[in-house]
Amino acid sequence: MSIHRLPQESWDCMLPGPPSRNNGGSADLSPSGLLAYAAGSSVVVLDSRSMQLVSVFPLPPPSSSPSTCPSSAASLSPFVTAVRWSPHPLRRDLLSHDPSSTSHLLLAAGDRQGRIALIDLRLKSPLLFLDSDSCKSGIQDICWIQSGPDSWILATLSGPSFLSLYNTSTGRCFFKYDASPELFSCIRRDPFDSRHFCVLGLKGLLLSVMIHGDSDVDVMIKELQIGTDTSELQRLERDAGSGSGAGASNSASPALASFPTYIVRFAFSPHWRHILFVTFPRELVVFDLKYQTAVFGTGLPRGCGKFLDVVPDPNLELLYCAHLDGRLSTWRRRHGEQVHTMIMMEELMPAIGTSVPSPSVLAIVISQQDSTLQNVGKLYSDSFHTSDVDFDTPLDFCDQSLLISKTHLISISDDGKIWNWLLTAEGPGDAQKDVRNTPAIDKSSDVPIENPDSSAVVSSVNEPEVDAICHLDTNNIDSYPQRSTISLAELTFKISLVGQLHLLSSTVTMLAVPTPSLTATLARGGNHPAVAVPLVALGTQNGTIDVIDVFANAVAASFSAHNSTVRGLRWLGNSRLVSFSYTQGNEKTGGYVNRLVVTCVRSGLNRPFRVLQKPERAPIRALRTSSSGRYLLILFRDAPVEVWAMTKTPIMLRSLALPFTVIEWTLPTVPRPVQKAPSRQWSLTSKDRTAIETTETPSPTKESSTESKIASSDGSQDESSESFAFALVNGALGVFEVQGRRIRDFRPKWPSSSFVPSDGLVTAMAYRLPHVVMGDRSGNIRWWDVTTGQSSSFNTHREGIRRIKFSPVVLGDRSRGRIAVLFHDNTFSVFDLDSPDPLANSLLQPQFLGTLVLELDWLPLRTDKNDPLVLCIAGADSSFRLVEVNVNDKRVGYEAQPRSMKERFRPMPLCSPILLPTPHALALRMIMQFGVKPTWFNTCSANVKMMSGTDSSAADLRSYMINSPPLGDAVVPELLLKVLEPYRKEGCLLDDERARLYASIVNQGYAARFAFAAAIFGESSEALFWLQLPHALKHLMSKLVKKSSQKAPTAASTTELDDASMLNRISSKGKSSESGKTDALQITGQLRLMAFHQEELWRTANECISWHEKLDSEEAIQNRVHELVSVGNLEAAVSLLLSTHPESDYFYPNALRAVALSSAVSKSLLELAVKVVAANMVRTDRSLSGTHLLCAVGRYQEACSQLQDAGCWTDAATLAATHLNGSDYARVLQRWAGHVLNVEHNIWRSMILYVAAGQLQEALAALRLAQQPDTAAMFVLACSEIYADIMSSLDLDEESSSSVKDKLSLFPGLNPESEDVIAVGEYFEQYQRKLVHLCMDSPPFSD
Repeated sequence: MSIHRLPQESWDCMLPGPPSRNNGGSADLSPSGLLAYAAGSSVVVLDSRSMQLVSVFPLPPPSSSPSTCPSSAASLSPFVTAVRWSPHPLRRDLLSHDPSSTSHLLLAAGDRQGRIALIDLRLKSPLLFLDSDSCKSGIQDICWIQSGPDSWILATLSGPSFLSLYNTSTGRCFFKYDASPELFSCIRRDPFDSRHFCVLGLKGLLLSVMIHGDSDVDVMIKELQIGTDTSELQRLERDAGSGSGAGASNSASPALASFPTYIVRFAFSPHWRHILFVTFPRELVVFDLKYQTAVFGTGLPRGCGKFLDVVPDPNLELLYCAHLDGRLSTWRRRHGEQVHTMIMMEELMPAIGTSVPSPSVLAIVISQQDSTLQNVGKLYSDSFHTSDVDFDTPLDFCDQSLLISKTHLISISDDGKIWNWLLTAEGPGDAQKDVRNTPAIDKSSDVPIENPDSSAVVSSVNEPEVDAICHLDTNNIDSYPQRSTISLAELTFKISLVGQLHLLSSTVTMLAVPTPSLTATLARGGNHPAVAVPLVALGTQNGTIDVIDVFANAVAASFSAHNSTVRGLRWLGNSRLVSFSYTQGNEKTGGYVNRLVVTCVRSGLNRPFRVLQKPERAPIRALRTSSSGRYLLILFRDAPVEVWAMTKTPIMLRSLALPFTVIEWTLPTVPRPVQKAPSRQWSLTSKDRTAIETTETPSPTKESSTESKIASSDGSQDESSESFAFALVNGALGVFEVQGRRIRDFRPKWPSSSFVPSDGLVTAMAYRLPHVVMGDRSGNIRWWDVTTGQSSSFNTHREGIRRIKFSPVVLGDRSRGRIAVLFHDNTFSVFDLDSPDPLANSLLQPQFLGTLVLELDWLPLRTDKNDPLVLCIAGADSSFRLVEVNVNDKRVGYEAQPRSMKERFRPMPLCSPILLPTPHALALRMIMQFGVKPTWFNTCSANVKMMSGTDSSAADLRSYMINSPPLGDAVVPELLLKVLEPYRKEGCLLDDERARLYASIVNQGYAARFAFAAAIFGESSEALFWLQLPHALKHLMSKLVKKSSQKAPTAASTTELDDASMLNRISSKGKSSESGKTDALQITGQLRLMAFHQEELWRTANECISWHEKLDSEEAIQNRVHELVSVGNLEAAVSLLLSTHPESDYFYPNALRAVALSSAVSKSLLELAVKVVAANMVRTDRSLSGTHLLCAVGRYQEACSQLQDAGCWTDAATLAATHLNGSDYARVLQRWAGHVLNVEHNIWRSMILYVAAGQLQEALAALRLAQQPDTAAMFVLACSEIYADIMSSLDLDEESSSSVKDKLSLFPGLNPESEDVIAVGEYFEQYQRKLVHLCMDSPPFSD
């Protein structure tokens, strides 16, 4: 006999307990939409869009060794305290790496004992445990940091003050840093540079760390300090030090264990580089890493709870702060400065429907995928706003308000609920009127609105609030079209609850499964036998009863039946539950208040019975219900047992004043016949589930045994009888029979006298005619046949026995004596009493998956002898699990039987393409990139359109493709569509909302489809690259056209081409000239990561200057001067330099720079002298001052080179954007791109810089070096399409047109006849063939 877990289903049949503060609020939302959070000793993964459970990973217990200290809890799994998704993208290098790689589904998890596990979501098991220290310092936080082009390390916070860096390939720690006496709180990665991360401590210590490799010499650390009030923390430390047990026991505890309610968090701004948002318990601080100082700070207003966490909105410049009191505050940045004001405060725990006291919010996370998809929709979709408004909350958007932005935020509470909130920013409906007649806007406090005749969203020049498309010329800041805007004061922010997942709500105390006999009838009368239902009831510590649907592995219903712990729970048939709880009376009255409740599972009504006016002397000890649900035994502590008839109004039949120790009703004796429905498999599809549900009202059948006699009309009496066995304190045994209102002795055939235990105390019993099985406190198991008197016994050599459960029996079973035994030490075993030696053939499970077993019972859903036996287990970690015990009749032992795995029932499809097998995921990605008709997706909107058409299964799959792919093998798309057909039929590729978005952009060109496919698979950087690619190419082409036109005399004489006129003549693919789209972007939100244009870089740098005007330290003044020179504001720079105090060390350098910068015209002698002084300054490590002198004499190219040599890449680009054009600006971008690719390892950022610099061959070489053959091919396709569109849209007269087009007839760098482009096509064909073979070899996967 064995417990077997197939790889596909090892822990799918498990529900986690609720998270708590012991888990430290650890949660992470992947860019693809998968939420992982810690609950007890498990990691829970769910789909954030459909709010469905995907998997649960219980971490195994730490392995005990002689070197470790012995502990009673050593065999238990500790709390998981940190969870983080791997940032690895979906691997596409099939030709050079393992095609079965699942690195994109990798999780890092840390626990309270300092272990760090890498968990593979597909394999559902830890791949590797990192080599943590032996002092068992608990893990506080985890973060992935990039150390190479394709390598990542793990940065962890352990104990109170340790920062450790791990190589994830070897599991070795290569760097450790101790910051004591600081207490570390959290660690975050910089979204602008994946090599850079920061660590924050409770006392304000901030570590800025840069990683250049995977050795200790490659780590650069800078210590900073954020000023804050630490008086409360000092008081907590004093209290902890003076308390008992403090000292060595807490020396390895992280901050979340020592001070669980003193929480310090920070987040990087997704909009501005070097900006951090920091929350101390009662203070919000904005910190500038470049200036190494706080630029804003504010305290909490009165009545607000302490800060719990801070998350920035990826769309708008908003901050969302969670508070310990369960509320969410929204903060908005004031334009022109880093000042944030609170604009909204909302409850995250609704007052209606929640228990008292209200549950606590433990963590919040925000969706990044929403922002990326909205960028795709805004740039390419014609109907983005009209088709996107009513998806999540259609009733909330019935008015005419304008949706500016929407973001999903998920909160996790300690009652086992996950809340999905929709945060929206809306403008008034009347703002859409008379759009075209609105004059040009120059007020920076305005927010753009949508033109109803266009899909574009317009924006004001300097307004960073709205991530939108701006109608502006890329080279002329003064040329703006007319726009309609609304004031920021008119924007309304709303929060709406759009989804919720309810898991186990509290610590599980009781477990009950329905085992109705054939005499059980349907609720509320009826003459048909009740069928077994796939439900399990769990009683919890907070008084609720959770009903679990084991087919769906979900909580089907939850009933608040009690105000205190549920201490007993039983089924009455298959549709009612009876439970009890008790509380002690007050000091005057004493005694106990017993509460008994009957709960109807169908209606949800809770009906108390046996309600007494005064407390009783004895509390209820246990409940026992007959298998028919007609009778109930109520066992009291030191009081007579009561027998009740459970009719509509329960009636007490009589009391039994005997000293019972245990009582158990008999189980059904006749195996249940197979229903007229498909055999119940362990996991059912939706069709199987429907068939099962239809059998709950079967047609009348002939019933011939006494167990199937029909109930009388009043339901209170029945001719059939039921019996229960019991044991008394003195060891005496007996069987009583209940028939109607009569109770009589069953008169069984007694065993021999030696059968009576010597110690006399029976602690557990199970009864199924004709066998009674008993266990005592010495670990002995005895069984007795009540009809023949035969008996036997054996000793388990374990502690006392607490529960004995008979396994369900079906026709053809070899054995009817299998029992599950739960011992007092919370371990269990499975025995077969029909075997010659039950102990030798037992399945002993002393420790189960790192948790102790509180309750167990068999799941009574077997209909065939080949079906596995399934145990329901309630763990001490508050989890609910199902364990298969497989039996082989060919031998005495037991072994696993492999079976086909079918998808479990889900109320709606799980549309998460990232969960598909890697080859199938790549196939779907390629299909979406080439362009497939939206009707191919089996969604609600597609089904409505296809109702009147032909059956999709009979159609030619090639007809679903928009057109034949111009690159690669033309047969491959059809083969991939065949592979994806099973997923398409189930409707689990794209949900309806994303399918509609794809339908709106599918005809907008390759770049639009590439961006959508990347966003769906969580690769936001790649998606932003595809969004910016058309604009980078147009930027390049405008320079080439301008250059060509200047060299043609006829063109120069007849037309004047500049950047403004050039860009106005270029229209994007599929857009008419009157669509209102432009070619430049107001770069905000995530798109700021891909900025390359002069105007974009200048605007970003200019916006930051006003933040630092109040900073007057000498170092800050140097940085401020540098910013002013970079944006060309020399007058302000001179004024600031002249304000230097004469005694300052910076006086003479500042005076020299002021004189040089104030020179209106550069003379040759002055130029030579300044160059010499600048060189001397560079030699003395004052490169910034040297660049300022070079700028004073107009040597901007050399100044940019000096800045780049000093590592100031963004500053160099800003200076070049202000003063350089043409090839000079391109050289700066090209060198920057090489640094981003080779040092920062950000391929997508470097690609857009290469394209803007005109180095398309370098961009293509970067893709080939990264071994991404599909992306290289798609890059060639997208560039060719955009180039063709630009050339066809040039609006030149005939004389200039022929000259310009002749010179640009071949696309620079990507000539179709070049060897590089031909090699890309050949490599892509090899990739396609490999992908097709892998797809054919991989069976369709379902969760």
